[in-house]
Amino acid sequence: MESRKSEASTLELSPPLRNGWLERIFKLSVHGTTVRTELIAGITTFITMAYIIFVNPNIMADAGIDHGAAFVATCIAAALGCLLMGLYANWPVGLAPGMGLNAFFTYTVVGTMGYHWEAALGAVFISGVLFMFLTLSHVREWLLNSIPLSLRFAMGAGVGLFLGIIGLKTAGIIVASPATLIKLGSLREPGPLLAAVCFLMIAVLSYHRVFGAILISIITVTLAGWGLGLVHYSGIMSTPPSLAPTWMAMDIAGVFNVSMISVVLAFLFVHMFDTAGTLMGVAQRAGLVGEDGKIENLSRALKADSASSVFGAMVGVPPVTSYVESAAGVAAGGRTGLTAVTVGVLFIAAMFFAPLAGMIPAYATAGALIYVAMLMMSGLEHIKWSEPTDSIPAIVTAIMMPLTFSVADGIALGFITYVVLKAGTGKHKEISISLWVLCAIFIAKFIFL
Repeated sequence: MESRKSEASTLELSPPLRNGWLERIFKLSVHGTTVRTELIAGITTFITMAYIIFVNPNIMADAGIDHGAAFVATCIAAALGCLLMGLYANWPVGLAPGMGLNAFFTYTVVGTMGYHWEAALGAVFISGVLFMFLTLSHVREWLLNSIPLSLRFAMGAGVGLFLGIIGLKTAGIIVASPATLIKLGSLREPGPLLAAVCFLMIAVLSYHRVFGAILISIITVTLAGWGLGLVHYSGIMSTPPSLAPTWMAMDIAGVFNVSMISVVLAFLFVHMFDTAGTLMGVAQRAGLVGEDGKIENLSRALKADSASSVFGAMVGVPPVTSYVESAAGVAAGGRTGLTAVTVGVLFIAAMFFAPLAGMIPAYATAGALIYVAMLMMSGLEHIKWSEPTDSIPAIVTAIMMPLTFSVADGIALGFITYVVLKAGTGKHKEISISLWVLCAIFIAKFIFL
């Protein structure tokens, strides 16, 4: 912290910046940054995560939600989250509806379990309230520390696999088969082929660190589809669609059903661990970790993140979470909440581009889903593969999410496997009290529901 202050003293800051309201709110000089740097960092972060305004409405539409309302809700929820993170926590982190969590919302809670999307929003709201309660108390730290690392990494990887199979299915790269359950689709069809091109393009551009690789690839493939007559031009800008179909549409009463316990816990756990990992990583890169190892305003950042999910449910989106793409803005020099505020303002401006979002085809966003899925699976490298009582539950957790088409069932089966293996091999001391309780809840769920 002291080194950052000494660096700040060497900056040539103009009197308006040193004494202005931006300096008072964001403490720019203390963090060794300037308004110009923060604005550039905010634009950088926005471009790297702007794909969500195209991807999320397509996924939410599959749940029966009005596409236009889902688009506006995505922009508003992201803007609120970014503004809250920037103004309250003073962190350079962008927020938006979480990838993987939106797929779980649509394809498991609504699609497989058969709940209406209003009830699913109710589950998002309750999980957000629980996250806020855990953040305000010491329960969050106890719960985070009690879940073994192998299961934490496996949950992230499993959500990635789940997201990947949804992307492949949406693109038509894999299709249903009565003989083998799934098989390779026809790559002679334009949809699967363009989705594959989008994925490969993102991977190549990302390897070469091209600015906004995902967004560039989605737009390029959309233009290719337009050239082939698959996409019809409907304009670029317009008045934002109505938010009325999703505004306060959540059905909280529908959550008070025993079968919804696992859904709420799945939203809570995945969101909590994903947020913790993202914030820790960004804090390191942004120089927010002091010499004593304490992270500046971490509690405020977690509160901002959890509150954003509650607000997100009110406007009509899955859990809003901190985006790892924020690291791009940090790499561009972002150090304060002014970066996040910039991202929030840009999300508000994006609401006026609804026609453009409506033209983005499913195969273009599917390519992005597949790529993001690959990134989420990287956590598997941290699993202790030489210890079967750690690696086997991790594999069960990760693999069963896509195979059961349910994040909640994957988590439940992984936790049960972990407790049984540890107890059966004489390593019961490694099982925390919270794991015993969760295991009992999950077993009861499978027996009685």
